[in-house]
Amino acid sequence: MPELPEVETTRRILEPYLLGRTLLRLEHADPVRYRRTELAEGRAVLGTRRRGKYILLELEGELEAIVHLGMTGGFRFTPHPHTRLTVHLGDAVIYYVDPRRFGRWWVVEAGDYREIGLLRRMGPEPLSESFELGAFRQALARTPRRVKEVLLGQEAVAGVGNIYADESLWMSRIHPERPACSLRLEEVERLYQAIREVMGRAVSAGGSTLSDASYQQPDGKPGYFQLEHNAYDRAGLPCKAPGCTGRIAKTVVGGRGTHFCPQCQH
Repeated sequence: MPELPEVETTRRILEPYLLGRTLLRLEHADPVRYRRTELAEGRAVLGTRRRGKYILLELEGELEAIVHLGMTGGFRFTPHPHTRLTVHLGDAVIYYVDPRRFGRWWVVEAGDYREIGLLRRMGPEPLSESFELGAFRQALARTPRRVKEVLLGQEAVAGVGNIYADESLWMSRIHPERPACSLRLEEVERLYQAIREVMGRAVSAGGSTLSDASYQQPDGKPGYFQLEHNAYDRAGLPCKAPGCTGRIAKTVVGGRGTHFCPQCQH
């Protein structure tokens, strides 16, 4: 599933094509997944932003178009066999592609996220000043859930998904099944710094494109952060930590495949 780095990369690439342009027509055949898109037609895009794994387009008339890419969603500048929604901009066309059809669109009044519960309760952005160590520590301390499950829940910090939870926990040397409330202060500090570092590097690298190439940038280029993965998708391979002789193991946490080093992450 595209996570914060992939969604932010997508937003940055799309913004020059959308900003100030009028959405003449949003063409699709699925009003259940793509809700009230007709309200956006004929309205100019005044701004773009990202919240967690959502792209938000600020539209004329105090409306917002909200896009969640799901597991395999993305945008392309050329026609694609898995196009689900086509954005007509007059002299340009952008194709929303989603092979497995888990992505969603909503057009709502600006700030009205009643239909999107996660967007309403989402935690702070990890690369923003609002992501504070004290509040993060409190969020972990009040739950016995496994720390990886807490990260995936989006309430302690926004935008961290399966890939970047594994990478951050590896970097901070914390086992993904540790109860969040059991983490000591120094461990919370390491995890906090690891999340910020991993996310920053992944955004700079354009996100991660895995072997199935499910994520690509709108121009068809891959992300490159997978070349820097230390844990995710490396089951059976040697741990990269200096002096470590362990190998990356794989288990399941919260229904998600989870990669860690048993030697580094006790």
